[in-house]
Amino acid sequence: MRDPSSLKQQFLKKWILGLQVCGSGKQNMSILERKKAIQLSADIALASTRDGRTCWSRALIANASKHDDNKILVQHMLATENERLKKASIGLVMDNKMVRCKKILKRSCCIKRVRKSEPQVVLAKSIAKRMVNRRAQVLKSLLPGGEFMDDISLIEETLDYIESLRAQVDVMRTLAKATELVNVKGTSLVHTLCCHSN
Repeated sequence: MRDPSSLKQQFLKKWILGLQVCGSGKQNMSILERKKAIQLSADIALASTRDGRTCWSRALIANASKHDDNKILVQHMLATENERLKKASIGLVMDNKMVRCKKILKRSCCIKRVRKSEPQVVLAKSIAKRMVNRRAQVLKSLLPGGEFMDDISLIEETLDYIESLRAQVDVMRTLAKATELVNVKGTSLVHTLCCHSN
């Protein structure tokens, strides 16, 4: 496990950089454009904290890099890590093809032999297996790049992604609370100045 405070510091540093880049690009942004810029910079900042070591981080960067208008932001935020992460996201595509090929090969080579056992036990195993497969599919759809992972990698990557998301949420909450405090103090200061000047 990574040190949460270090992870939060890395995320905040990259996120602020992304917000600055987004803010310098356009003067009059609509609320929707601001929302997208905040989300995009947060995603890239979160992914950059992993330095391309996880599939989910490479998938987030690859998805963000698909759009031409996002490429400048991605390149700027990843500056020194840019080439390494680009190569890693290209490797992600190759790794995904390899995983699929291995699965197909495994399915075609393995001949499942069912032992003669009690029908209830077989039925229970079959139901449990279907439930696990359904939940794994849901998890794969939620995790960036998850649709190309085997089950063990999926669990490891999901745990890492959840840890990173928790740090992201903590930083965002702290920032929101700090902004709220500044706004409340600023409002009370304005109120005090207005009331005392009359």
